[in-house]
Amino acid sequence: MEIIYQPHINREIESHIERIHPPRVCIDNDSCRYCTVVKIDRANKHGILLEMIQALIDLDLIISKSYISSDGGWLMDVFHVKDQIGNKLTDKNLVHHIQQTLCDCKTRSNTEILSETVQHCCEGPQHANVAIEVIGTDRPGLFSEISAVLMNLSFNITSATVWVHNCKVACIIYVEDASKPGPINDTERLAQVEDDIQRVIEAHDGGREKEWRSVRLTSSTVGHCHTERRLHQMMYDGGDYESCHACHGDNGGEHKRRCDGTHVSVDRYEGRGYWVVNVKSRDRPKLLFDIVCVLTDMQYEVFHAAVTSNSPMAEQEYFIRNKGSSNLDNETEKQRLTLCLIAAIERRASHGLKIDIRTQDKTGLLSNATRVIRENGLSITRVEFGVQGETAIGSLYVSDCSGQDANENIAELMKREIGESIVLVRNSPYSVSESSSSSNNSRDVIPRFSIGSMIWSHLERLSNNFIPIRN
Repeated sequence: MEIIYQPHINREIESHIERIHPPRVCIDNDSCRYCTVVKIDRANKHGILLEMIQALIDLDLIISKSYISSDGGWLMDVFHVKDQIGNKLTDKNLVHHIQQTLCDCKTRSNTEILSETVQHCCEGPQHANVAIEVIGTDRPGLFSEISAVLMNLSFNITSATVWVHNCKVACIIYVEDASKPGPINDTERLAQVEDDIQRVIEAHDGGREKEWRSVRLTSSTVGHCHTERRLHQMMYDGGDYESCHACHGDNGGEHKRRCDGTHVSVDRYEGRGYWVVNVKSRDRPKLLFDIVCVLTDMQYEVFHAAVTSNSPMAEQEYFIRNKGSSNLDNETEKQRLTLCLIAAIERRASHGLKIDIRTQDKTGLLSNATRVIRENGLSITRVEFGVQGETAIGSLYVSDCSGQDANENIAELMKREIGESIVLVRNSPYSVSESSSSSNNSRDVIPRFSIGSMIWSHLERLSNNFIPIRN
């Protein structure tokens, strides 16, 4: 039996350390010609790296380079960032907001996150906004049927994010009562939503894979639990990475995707007891977040890292140890880590015809739009949808039965169904438009719904609440 000794650090002592040596954030626009350099110096704890990266990507910032160093319980991290159109961050209000946000980052365990956010709606207090988590086996028309169930029960979809990977689907949908404003207090109606969606995802599978199917209604409030991190956790818990063995190569444990050029290798670094993870893949926004998210949730500590994004490819190198053990001595665990990293990269890959929608929000909007896709025998491979005020903004990725881009005529059919709306169509195998080269795109592209877009639109109001940062 292996006995592992771990130092006990009192949380009160940790808080004293942070008060004596508070986080320091320096935002430098002079040292780099093309990017703003964000330097962070603070006490290190498990998960703090992910929290800081999450704070930056939630502002819709592009991280082109980063250098991570956190030996000895202290971290000194550097991020090269720019906005969505490739410019430095010169707005003083935005700079102050980034400083304040990075200083306020706190680490929380998965248990703490879930205890805050996962409370069954049929048992807990009343809530105006209900989150529905759905995981299951993907099939054509599944999301359309779920949307129809919600419309028939008089629920409005205020936000929806759907990922499809290796024939699995995970989605998080926020709904509100369409019949009247205020808290949703009808427990029987909520229970019916859960039962009806459960029947939808169980259809056509003959009772197989029960362990993968799940529907859960929670009382989460938008912003408490990071949606994309939760989607990674849902996919990981369902074992979607297991199907990535088809990518396995015969070259020293290296994995690669034939079409996407993804290579992942895990090797031992004997000198300091690290494991070295090397990742090379197509560059895209949030790639760094996806990798660090999986490492953090698999309980790996990142001690050093160097990330470079030279579009169209990105190269990442991590020196890691497992928190509390060295289980990478086990070849099975080493292979599992490799496959999980490949899955983390692939989950957000956007295959299919991209249809951007911006229109006035109305009850049943998503149900009507996705019904057109279902009735034409097409599949939805990814969804990002949200409501800002009275405007619905979203992107749907649509493919045919063979996995190829759908015919562009589907956009015109959707436009007729949902009324006066703006529908833009772009081909997007791995979504070139989403790579870092998209920084040269015009401002006329329809914006995605995101926390960052809301913050940018209300930046002047936010500036009134800033607190000076101590040097």
